Amino acid sequence: MTAEHKLALGTVQFGLPYGIANKAGQVPGEEARAILQFARTTGIDTLDTAVGYGNSETVLGDIGVEHFKVITKLPEFNGHAKDIGTWMREEIQASKRRLRQKRLQGVLLHRPAQLHAPFGHALYAELCALKEAGEVCQIGISIYEPSELDSLIPNHQFDLVQSPLNIFDRRLIETGWARRLHDKGIEIHARSTFLQGLLLMPATARPKKFERFAPVLRAWDDWLERTRQSPLDACIGYVASHPEISRIVVGVDSADHLKEIVIAAQTAYSERPDWSSPTDPLLLNPAHWNSL
Repeated sequence: MTAEHKLALGTVQFGLPYGIANKAGQVPGEEARAILQFARTTGIDTLDTAVGYGNSETVLGDIGVEHFKVITKLPEFNGHAKDIGTWMREEIQASKRRLRQKRLQGVLLHRPAQLHAPFGHALYAELCALKEAGEVCQIGISIYEPSELDSLIPNHQFDLVQSPLNIFDRRLIETGWARRLHDKGIEIHARSTFLQGLLLMPATARPKKFERFAPVLRAWDDWLERTRQSPLDACIGYVASHPEISRIVVGVDSADHLKEIVIAAQTAYSERPDWSSPTDPLLLNPAHWNSL
């Protein structure tokens, strides 16, 4: 599969003003429609959304996504709300109503750590029941770091794992988990390809709070200049260069932005980073950035 056909469209920006480099806020409805139209004509066939992405599911349903494979993510289960089976069925039916889909391509747990909770066995059983009933084609998990897989993969059978992977956060590759998942026949959908947009920002535009990471960011800037790559080409090229990756989930704020990414995915890529992977979790996980 060519790199451009590995692309999947992330739609968090359709429902929320998301991203460190996002200055425009939530994507307007008409622009979302243009993005989906261009995605379809380009051959992108997979959409990624979640119950927790604001009104993203509703926006997608209003536009019409019958020609796409839609993957959504369930929110954290509130153990005090109701029994798991009822909760999951209601969540899935609500997602399908918003998306106007009879069947979902995939359903992922947004908080897979809950599989370790006392109700974890029941949570997994209900997820499997969804697939057995034909409500969804694939079940899986969305993780924040590969170490989560150490205890989850040996005890559960998943079709799909969504994980961060970018030219800074190479843990999925370097730990060997990408190869192990691939060998088990589990699809890998890589997200955070641009590290929420930080990797695409010029040095002068980066927020001051990232100055604490100046050495690694300087190494990134110097490497780009030395290898004569654009940040976009390098980010897409690095992830696409790993054959274990089935889909590269990219978020955009305009159709023009998506066009740039598609062009980048068609660009030859041969340079690998010659500087060490950053390991500071404060940098690698955008969930921590508010504490900087």
